[in-house]
Amino acid sequence: MNQPTHTTTDQPQREGDLPPLPGRFWELVGPGAVLVGLSIGAGELIVWPRVTAQYGATMTWAALLGVFVQFWLNLEIGRYTLATGESVYQGYQRVSRGFAGVFLVLNIAGWIVPGWARACGGALKVLIVGPTGPGSPTFWTIITFAAVAFVLFGPKAVYRSVERTVQVLVVIVTLGLIAIALSVTTADTWATLARGAINVPFRDPAMSRSELFSALVFAGAGGTANLFFCFYILDKGWGMGALIPPVVNPLRGKAERPITGGFRIRDSAENRRRWKDWIRHLTLDQAIFFWLLNTFTIVLFIVGALAVLHPRGIVPGSELLVWEEASILGSVWGNTGKTIFLLVGVACLFSTQLTLIDGVARSCTDIMQGAFEWARETGTSQLYAGVAAVWIVVGILLTWAYEAIPPIFFLLSAGFLGGIAMAIYTPLTLWINLRYVAEPFRPGRLRIATMVAISILYGAFAIVATVNLLTNL
Repeated sequence: MNQPTHTTTDQPQREGDLPPLPGRFWELVGPGAVLVGLSIGAGELIVWPRVTAQYGATMTWAALLGVFVQFWLNLEIGRYTLATGESVYQGYQRVSRGFAGVFLVLNIAGWIVPGWARACGGALKVLIVGPTGPGSPTFWTIITFAAVAFVLFGPKAVYRSVERTVQVLVVIVTLGLIAIALSVTTADTWATLARGAINVPFRDPAMSRSELFSALVFAGAGGTANLFFCFYILDKGWGMGALIPPVVNPLRGKAERPITGGFRIRDSAENRRRWKDWIRHLTLDQAIFFWLLNTFTIVLFIVGALAVLHPRGIVPGSELLVWEEASILGSVWGNTGKTIFLLVGVACLFSTQLTLIDGVARSCTDIMQGAFEWARETGTSQLYAGVAAVWIVVGILLTWAYEAIPPIFFLLSAGFLGGIAMAIYTPLTLWINLRYVAEPFRPGRLRIATMVAISILYGAFAIVATVNLLTNL
């Protein structure tokens, strides 16, 4: 990779006025819903139901804490982009050019193993032809990758296509989960869940600290996935992001997102008033879609596993969990329940697969264009399309070679590296908000204290998980 001759983050931020909030809350909905679509996949469908199947609801508190902590983290990620029109990656590179390489590695190594895509292919297979039906795991996974390519490279506006697709999937998941929960749970099930929700800081002795760390990270978006939120803000045109063109499908349009340095909001009474409107909108969006809806869906997944899997002592592998739970639901609720859960599983996993490919492609494109001249000359849309296409091809190849991949590679993937990433970028996000955001629009003392506490939480867990990993190698 060529060495940068200069970086865009060397350029000073340009002073400008904050655009006014262009409409009512529901007219600007989107970014929070897309982030929920990313969150309800592997963590909620596979990780926490499997933890519940094995240990019961005794550690539900950690799932709720994980979502709550990420709610506050997302607000500060959103603050930087609202106030500057830059992604947080550009802010990190303003601190040090070395963070370009760090976050490229964390995005690639953290998400390259396509376990989420393989699980989606498996769920699609059992929904259509059953677990013993025709077609290899690779064949069905290729179908899901082809569907992702259609969403990303069919319509002209990439974000709008992703947003609308994910919103439909989230509705399917939520309604399906409500129907399932009403059919299989009892008052005792909910009472057990409630006890687990306040059982802080219990950890089952059979569960290692590193496993709890990964599960906590997976509650919500997790890893670098939370950082994707800044791109949704830019393409939706929130705050100073309204001054930046969206990423478009290079096969359908030619608009480019210039990487020329961000903005600094001019201090004026009008801009302060507008900022209050925007920060209120950001907070409400994340409170409704990320915190409340994410908490609601993860609780429904946990209570379903508590009612269906745990009493029977069934702890399926991640690839079989959707089929196992659907089969048991079939015996309890009939074929309707079985079909609904399979549909929920496919919707969850495809939502995650789509948003991860889109988010990683956006992240890698943004990081490279912020650091390398050759990447800026390539063009945002073209580079985004290239990264997404390569990601799809590599995902298919890794799915085909799945059994030959050393287990250590999976151990060092999304859960572990995601936690390490959060331990790095949480304090960094606070720092760039205090340094590169104009003074009237910076976080207050309560937000600063909250971010410091979150930084300590993720930092401590990262150290413990790393020590456990090295000890068990």
